[in-house]
Parts: sequence; structure tokens; C-alpha cells
Amino acid sequence: MYAARVGRCGRRQRALLCCVLVAAWEAARGQLRYSVPEELPKGSFVGDVAKDLALELAALGARGARVVSPGRTQYFVLHASSGHLVTAERIDREQLCEKEPQCVLRCELIVENDMKIYAVSVEIMDINDNAPSFKKVEVEEKMTEMTAPGARFPLPEAHDPDLGVNSLQSYALSGDEHFSLSVQAGADGEKRPELVLAKALDREEAAFHELLLRASDGGDPARTGTARIRVAVLDANDNAPAFSQAVYTVRVPEDVPVGSTLLRVTATDPDDGTNGDVLYTFPEISDKASNIFHLEPDSGAIRLLKNLDFEEAEFHELKVRARDGGALSDTAKVSISVTDVNDNAPELTVSSALSEISEDAAPGTVVALLHVQDRDSGANGEVRCSLGEGVPFRLERALDDYYSVVTARELDRERASEYNVTVRAADGGSPALRSGAVLALRVLDVNDNAPVFAEARYSARLPENNAEGALVLTVRAWDADWGQNARVRYRLREGRLRGAPLSSYVSVQAETGALYALRSFDYEEVREVELWVRAEDGGAPPLSSNVSVRLLIADENDNAPQVLYPPAAPGPGPGPGSGAGVGAWGSASGAWSWAGVELAPRSAEPGALVAKVVAVDADAGQNAWLSYELAKATEPGLFRVGLHSGEVRTARSPLARDAARHSLVVVVKDRGRPALSATATLTVVLAESVAELLSELGSAAAPAEPAGSLTRWLVLAVAAVSCLFLAFLLLLLALRLRRWRRSRLLPPPSAGAALRGVPASHFVGIDGVRAFLRSYSHDVSLTADSRKSQLRCAGGSCCDTLPARPPPDEAAPLRGEDAAAHRAAEPDGLPVSAATAAAPHSLPSRSPLAPVFDSPWCRVFPSALQVSFDGESVTSTCLFLLLYPNSL
Repeated sequence: MYAARVGRCGRRQRALLCCVLVAAWEAARGQLRYSVPEELPKGSFVGDVAKDLALELAALGARGARVVSPGRTQYFVLHASSGHLVTAERIDREQLCEKEPQCVLRCELIVENDMKIYAVSVEIMDINDNAPSFKKVEVEEKMTEMTAPGARFPLPEAHDPDLGVNSLQSYALSGDEHFSLSVQAGADGEKRPELVLAKALDREEAAFHELLLRASDGGDPARTGTARIRVAVLDANDNAPAFSQAVYTVRVPEDVPVGSTLLRVTATDPDDGTNGDVLYTFPEISDKASNIFHLEPDSGAIRLLKNLDFEEAEFHELKVRARDGGALSDTAKVSISVTDVNDNAPELTVSSALSEISEDAAPGTVVALLHVQDRDSGANGEVRCSLGEGVPFRLERALDDYYSVVTARELDRERASEYNVTVRAADGGSPALRSGAVLALRVLDVNDNAPVFAEARYSARLPENNAEGALVLTVRAWDADWGQNARVRYRLREGRLRGAPLSSYVSVQAETGALYALRSFDYEEVREVELWVRAEDGGAPPLSSNVSVRLLIADENDNAPQVLYPPAAPGPGPGPGSGAGVGAWGSASGAWSWAGVELAPRSAEPGALVAKVVAVDADAGQNAWLSYELAKATEPGLFRVGLHSGEVRTARSPLARDAARHSLVVVVKDRGRPALSATATLTVVLAESVAELLSELGSAAAPAEPAGSLTRWLVLAVAAVSCLFLAFLLLLLALRLRRWRRSRLLPPPSAGAALRGVPASHFVGIDGVRAFLRSYSHDVSLTADSRKSQLRCAGGSCCDTLPARPPPDEAAPLRGEDAAAHRAAEPDGLPVSAATAAAPHSLPSRSPLAPVFDSPWCRVFPSALQVSFDGESVTSTCLFLLLYPNSL
């Protein structure tokens, strides 16, 4: 006895060790197996997944672990806090697996962050939760009194959905001595009860017999089910119906239309009358089968009430009983096989997927896990998966029906910033059924592109003397990246220009790339600026690129011509190009400028070279093209100047009456817009020898007054001229009023006959005062420093205001008339205008302005002078020249 116990303990330990080893082996392969009894409440413990898979409990929830069941119902869930696999709801083994000998539920444990899958199998153990039950709890059997003892009658079978010892084990009959119970074991192992007539019946003795059939299972405690059997004793019927086949077999496709006749069973009875009428019934049928099949009681045709589904049941087995009117019957079996039709499309489920991925992810990175299944069987259930064309991804099989979508190559966000990856699944049916899923994946940017300038090289032209802060040009660079990585900033690369930092000349706006000039450029100093601009993005680390910028300084006409010959006069030098003018007018010290004196023989032929004016212009191009022009000469027709050469040549041979000393003013102009000019003054002496030249120059030199005296005389002259001019205006106004008054009182005189030969446009007189109709304007700038003095004559300044005094050999047209006669002819009290008209070159002696207008300076210079002194301007008459003739 002790040895038997030790043997049993050893076998249990070995069996337990084998189970542990099998579980460890399955865990090592990524598969777990558990077993739990059915009917456990929700939340019951199934297994410690974290321990069995050696997963860290703290990181289990952070890694996104979850349990996925292949069906539509989730039977298990994972507690992330404890790592335990528990039931999600109550599990009924009989509902899930029906007659399957082993009920196993499968699910998958998915760890999303690690992209790992573990298969979990849970076997549902049967418990004795179902009692045996009869389809009909009350059964009526009919027997004739002629039935011989030993006759057997089938009884309804009990059904117990449990398995093993918990299923149906035995039947028991009680209630009457005429009957006994016989249990037959079928070929499939089922127990079939039969009612055996143990004693002959006598209808007259008992027309009915009440029996009780009890079915028991082998559970602990055992469960039972009962059915009442009532036997009615009939008159004799000696022939029972007989089926043509013991087993009827038919194969139908699952898509057979509802209402179709699947097959027809037939049974014959040779009796006549009601004993020969056969009726067909299902002696026992499940509720599920009764909703699918219908048996015509008269014809034996089995019709379809509901669509068949191969995925739910591949095989149906029915029992058909044929009973005649005498209560005799026969039983046959109907076997219906359902063939599969490709009526289920593949089911494609995205178990886990990434929504975004970095563009520098390595090839082979898992972006999604997919589960594919097809409820069909055979070729109809074989699923092939594929991806759309033109995407950098591929499919790899992960576990059984699981696929992983991985990157096939490196990604480039600049080519495609997002992908809609279409996964297609197709089965092997004909025609094939398909399904698909779309994975939306956004590619995250990495700073892998440097900024690119719009042009390989920039150039711009900037006029000199530009304003400080002027916009030169704008450089543009684009970055193919996104966000902060595409934000471009510009800066100037350091350099030096003429010893100064380049950043002191130009600057670049960091955001827009606009290049500004920080100072005014001078073409004569800087003609070209070469610099580099760097564009840098905002990535980490930043990427950059450089571009060359060339600034060409454009010349403007900002430099007047500078006269090199004749040179400037001694003393403090004037500005460029004005030295020759000083030589013409004299210096502040009064010393004569000998630098501009040239000698020309009186015997010179026309075209003889006298001198050459040499000038240069610091500008370039057209702004530096110079032309020469003779602006003023003592004898206008004696000399000429070459337009482009500046050579001063004789235009004709000098005459004996020509003066010995000539002053020439040569204007040098450039071709800029506006044109700038300078003047050079040459003194040409007509002499045959050097001694004669020196004699002429020595006699012509005159001492100049000191600068202080000049300033005082200028102030006094301006004040005097202003007073005289004001007095002249008042006198003119008074005379006008007087004349107007007398013209109102007396008739107009007819005293204009004496002036009949003189143009009236030359004179307008009131009391001997004549105003000049022809006026000319000259600008004279006089300062204490003679180098700053200038005279600018208008185009008509060479003409005298008064008619030139005729030479002695010419007759004056008005001088022959007797002035006294004109005065005598005038009426008393009228203005003496005729006398003034008779002598236009000399005013009447009674006029206070006669000395002024008879001055030779008034014949050379205009009647009005614009005098600029210390920034103030006044208008004076020729009296200024009388008061200070040496100012010129």
C-alpha cells in the first residue's frame, strides 16, 4: 500500500515537472499557456504574465502592453499594475467550444514601445455545471397489444454539454414491470436508451403505462434529468415503416439559398389504412438546428430556413423518424456537410502604429503591427498582404498572422513630409476578396539641408555720394527643411576695406537679407567692393552657406575740372580749378600773378600757338570728358581756343591798333549732368622781345589796397548805394505824381518833334532822369579775400546799356541839335525830357546822376550789379564803380 502511494506521488511530481518545463519552454519561445476552469467570475486570476516573461513590472505600463483577442469579444485583460492576466468576463466553455474535446482561447500580448508580440493560450477546463436534459420531458409511445415481449423501442436521449465524467453517464427506468431499460452504445460512443417490452401487454388490462426515465452524469455531486414516458396500448399493427437508407448524406455549399430543399427521406409501410400512413419527424433536434432545417411531415423533404455558415458549423447531423398510424416507427440518420465558399473578406487590423517618425530613422525601423485573418478555410482563407507602390516601406511577417511594417530605406522629409501607406490583404478565393487599411505617418524634420541662395553670385551698382543707410540689394536664401531648421538668418563675413572693418561700410539685415550702405562711397576712392554674405539656418547644429556679393560704385559728376596750367597765383591757394581765375583778378596781397602771362609776337600768323590750357577731371567716363571754350577776351576776334585740346591760337594776325596786353578767360567744362566747369585766365602780351614784355607788365601792375580797406569800402559802398537807390525811387514817385497832376490840368505837349530821329525805346525821362529799358544782370561776389571774388556775366552782358559813344570821325545823330533850343521850346513847368533825349550819352548837367552814367565803367558793365557780401545781396547802380573803381 505504501509503495503504491509513493509511486503515485512520484508520477505526480514528474507530471508537474513536465508541465513546468513545458511552460518554461513555451515562455522562452514567446508563448504562454495557462488553464482555468470555466464559469470564473470577472477579474479572476489566470496567470502572472510579467513574471513568466521576465518583464519589469514598473516599465510594463510605460511600454504600452495590452492584450488583444482575435475575435470580437475580449475574454482577458492585463493589469498593468500587477502584471496579472485576468478574465474580462464570465466564460462558458459549452457556449464557446460546444463538443470540442479541448477548449483553448488564444490571445496576443503586444508591447507597443518594444514592438514585440507574445502568444498566450488559455485552456478552459470543464466543470459539472450542466445537468442532463431531455428535449421532451413528456414522451408518448404507442404499442399494440400484439407486440411480443422483447420488442425494443427507442427512447429520447438526454443531452449534457459537459465533457468527460461530467457528461451523461447512465440511464434508469422506473414505474412498471412490463418494461425494462436497455442502453446501447453507439459507434460514436453515445449511449442510446431503449424501452424493452418485458411482459406481454393487454389493452383490456391496462390501456396506459406511466414510466419515468432518469439520466445521470458522473459529476461530484451528480446531476440528473428526467422524462415521463406514457405508453398507450393499441390494437395490433404488425408492419413498421422502413427507410430506404439507414444514413442519408448530402454536401451543400454554404451559400445555398434559403428555402432550398436539401434532400428528401423516404420510408415505406406495407400496412393498409392508417397503419400504412407514414409521418416524418425529428425525434430530437437542437434549438440551433431547428432554426436552420425544416422537415416536411408528409413528404420527408428537408428544407433550409436560414443561411448556412461554414465558419460556424461544417457538419450537421440529424435524426429522422418515420411513424405509421399504428405507432410503429423507424429511424434514419441524415448527415449534411457544408462546403466552404469564399464569402469572407480578409480582416486587417492595425494592432499598433506610429503616427510620426524622424527622417533619419534607420532602415528596418518598425512603424506598425498588423493582424490579418480570414474566416474562410483552405485556399479561401490564405491571405496575402502587400503595400502600395512607391513608398519606402516593406512588410515582414512577425508572428503567425501578424505582419510588421518597417522602413525599407532612409526617409527624406523634403521629398515627402507625410505618407499614407495603404496595406492591402487578398485571399486565395476565386474571385479573391480584398480589404485594406491606411497608415498615416508624418515624417519629422532633421536639419540636413543647408540654405541655398537664389543666385550663385550677386552684383549691384551703387552710385557714389549715396545716402547713408541706402538699400543696395537684397540677397535671398531658401532652406528645404521645416520650422526652426528652415529659419534663415544672414550676416556679413568679416573683412577689411582700406584698413577699416567691412562692417563699417555695409551691413546686412539678419531677417530679410537686405544689404545697406552705412556710409557714402566715393568713386575716386573705392570703385569696387567684394564681400561675402553668410546664410545660416536655425537647426542644431546650424548649417550655412556663403555667397559672393560684388558692389560696383558708379561714378557721378561730383568733381569739377582742375586746371593744371596756367598754375594758381601765389598766396593761399583756392579750391581745385579756380586758381586761374585768381591769376586773372589778383590775389589778396595785390601781387600780380605772373604764372598766366604768355608772349605772342605781333607778327604771329593766324593759327599760331600762343598757349595751352591743361586741365584734368577726377571723375571717370563721360564725366571726365573736357571741352574748352573762350568765355571772355579783351579783343574777341583775335584768339580762339581748341574745343578738345585747350590750345590757344591766334584767329588772325595782330594789328597795330590792337592793345599790347590781352586778358583771356577760358572755361573748362566736363560732360556730366549737370556739367561742372572751371575757369583759367591767361594774360597774353603782344611783344617782340622779352624786354618789351617786362616793360609792359611792369607798367600795368598797380598796387592793391589792403584787405581791411577793401572790406570797409565795400560796406560803405553798399550803404551809400542803398540810400541813393531809395532816394531815387522816392524822387521817381514824386515826379510821376507831379506829371500825372499836370496832365490832368493842361493838355499834352507836342514837343516830340525834336526826337523824331531817335528810337523811343532808348529813353524814358522825367526831369532829366533817364531809365534804361535794356537791363542786364551780373553777379559780383566780393569778399575780403580776392581769391573768393567772382564775376558772372549773363549772355547779353557785352552790350552797352546806352548806345556806344561814336568814334570821333562819326557824326552823332542828336548832338547837332541845339540843346538850348530844345530847352527854350519846352513849356514852363514841364520836365526837360527833350534835352535829355538829345544827348543820350551825357545826361544834362543839371542832373545829379550825369557823372554816374557818363562813367566809362557804365559802358563796360551793366546798369545793375548783384553784390554778395557775407551772405547778403544788395542792388546797386554804376555809382558803386565810381566810388570804388579798383574793386575789380
